[in-house]
Formats: sequence, C-alpha cells, structure tokens
Amino acid sequence: MNLRNLAIVLLFSSTLSGCFSQRASNVVRSGNPVFEGWYADPEAVVFREKYYIYPTYSAPYEKQVFLDAFSSKDLVNWEKHSRIVDTASIRWAKKAVWAPSITEKDGRYYLFFGANDIQNDQEHGGIGVAVSDNPEGPFKDHLGKPLIDKFHNGAQPIDQFVFKDKDGQYYLIYGGWRHCNIARLNSDFTGFLPFSDGTVFKEITPDKYVEGPFMFIRNGKYYFMWSEGGWTGPDYSVAYAIADSPLGPFKRAGKILQQNSTVATGAGHHSVIHHSAKDRWYMVYHRRPLGQTDRNHRVTCIDEMKFKGDSILPVKITFEGVEKDKL
Repeated sequence: MNLRNLAIVLLFSSTLSGCFSQRASNVVRSGNPVFEGWYADPEAVVFREKYYIYPTYSAPYEKQVFLDAFSSKDLVNWEKHSRIVDTASIRWAKKAVWAPSITEKDGRYYLFFGANDIQNDQEHGGIGVAVSDNPEGPFKDHLGKPLIDKFHNGAQPIDQFVFKDKDGQYYLIYGGWRHCNIARLNSDFTGFLPFSDGTVFKEITPDKYVEGPFMFIRNGKYYFMWSEGGWTGPDYSVAYAIADSPLGPFKRAGKILQQNSTVATGAGHHSVIHHSAKDRWYMVYHRRPLGQTDRNHRVTCIDEMKFKGDSILPVKITFEGVEKDKL
C-alpha cells in the first residue's frame, strides 16, 4: 500500500470512528436519579400508554402525609403530579404514608398504601386503599378505615403489593418485620376471600426476607422479589425466588440488586416495568447518593434488568440510567 492509499484509509477510519462516537454520544438517557427530590419505595407501572412511578415521599414520618406521582412517555422526561392523595382525604392516616402500590380494575385505579407505622394491634393504622378514575388522581379513601389493621403471622401491615394473576384473581402481598403474607382480594377490594383451607392470610416468607415484596410472571413462572438488610444501611438490597404458583414455595435464588460503593449505597425496595412490545425489563428502585448520611435522603433510579434463561442477572446500578424508550 502506497502512502497516498494509506492516508485515505486512515482518514476514512478516523471519520468512521468519529461518526460512531457522535452517534453514541447522541443516545438520550434518563440519568439517575430520574427526577428531583427525596423519594423512595417506587412502584412503577404502565397505564394509558404512559409509564408511572408512585414513590414514598422520603422524609421524617410526621411529614409523610401525602403521595406524589410521576409520569413519562419515554422513561426520560417525567411530569410530576403533586399530592395525588393526602391525609386530608384519608382521615385515619396521621403519618408514615408510604410504599404505594396501584392497580387498574374496571376503569378505576386503586392505590394501596401503608400508614401510621403501627407497632402492635392496639395502634390504629395499617394498609389502606384509595380510589380514583384517573391514574394521576386525586384519590379518595375507598373504605374509610384500614383494609388490614392487625398483625397476621407476625407481619407488620406495611409494604403492600397488589398482584393480578393470570386467571384474573387479585392478591395482596405484604409485610414487614421479616414476615410476608399473601391474601386473596375480593371483587371490590373491600376485603378478602379465604383460601380453600379457610385461612385468609398465608405466610410465604422466603429466606432472608425483610420487606418490600414484588411479583411478576415471565414464561409462566412466578418471580417473587423482596428487600433484605436494613433500609437505613448500605446492606439494603434485593433478592428473588421463582415458583410455579403465587403461593410458592419460594426458595431464594440470589441477590440481584445492591450498592456499588463508587455509585451509591443502600439500593433496594424496587419494582419492575416490562415493555412487552420490545421485551425490555427495567428495575425501578431507590438508593442513597454517596456522602448522604440522613436516612431519608433517598432517590429514585432506573436501570435495565436482564435474564439468562430463567435467571435474573445482577442489575448494574449506574449514573447514566436507561435509554429513551417510548411505549
């Protein structure tokens, strides 16, 4: 190859490299956190061709008297919907309104939440339900009282997740204090239906469970996920199990979300979004930014979740977040 031809090759290679570099730099990503403010325990869902995130307002318990929501068409640009529900409309709730979970049924939206952080059966509070005709609220008290206001099987009535099975049955999966229950919701979400053995609350607690349950179905399998460790510490993390039924049994498969000391600490209490048309999965979770020591300084982030066969691969927490992904 003569010098002239070599120069042409080098110039072409340099130009091509520059094009690839420019193309890569033009990729639009969400960044983490995905929106401003101290928010934790995010529940992510898809309604009406939009992504929604319903988080806990992360503050001292006495200031946790409302819930905000956020919506996006592409995972990158988020709109805030302020105070979709508060203690003015849920009069029995006084503090610690947290860990919302939401579902749609017959054109209405049911928002499940914990309130008052009760420590025993004599205190008033537990898990409540609010309802709206719009996923952005406003939500009103569905019952005028808690749906669950007692400890069953040792589970504190917090961290509720509403799950719709393939047959249309809705379940409530919940529990703190290292115990997790599942119960069958009745048709109007005012109470529960007993299982065939007469019990209402079945314990499905897997090994090392602490709180924050979540469930989804993939390829006919039930993936049950939960948070481990202490929510104020760096060991907060997420693990999972797989079963053939929403009732388990659930044998712990391993940990899939945890801190990275170069990115953030205390990554946990998550949810999962599935973009079914593209078969993309996203984990939405909270974490504590580096250098933050206040237990309530938590932010909401999104990173991609991938599989190898039936197994979930460990999620890499990033500053960059995820690429723009329209529904």
